[in-house]
Amino acid sequence: MAGRPRGTGTLRVMPKLNPRWLAIGTLIVVVGAVVSDVSVVSLIIAVLAGALIFKVGFAILGGMAQPIPEPPPAGELRKVKIEYRCTICGTEIRMTVANDEMPDPPRHCLEDMDLVTPVE
Repeated sequence: MAGRPRGTGTLRVMPKLNPRWLAIGTLIVVVGAVVSDVSVVSLIIAVLAGALIFKVGFAILGGMAQPIPEPPPAGELRKVKIEYRCTICGTEIRMTVANDEMPDPPRHCLEDMDLVTPVE
């Protein structure tokens, strides 16, 4: 493997730790060990659990902060879930893709079908 550049193709298992967060975690563990009778192992587990809760919480909040994507251009099909029923014969259909969000109702038995799905 003399021709391959060094450091390529390796799998990075551990994420890079920020020294500031490592110092804060260490400070919390040291202060907690001095102030309370809790074991150091319990404090380390508590600090790691707290960091994990914060990381997951911020990830969820970041996901909610994403803007709503723009609607697709006219003519493209969109995913919908609309159900219609024929008032004459009782036939029901489910529309799964349409060219806009609220398409015109299909016709069955020469009449427009009634919307069954509540519109949100």
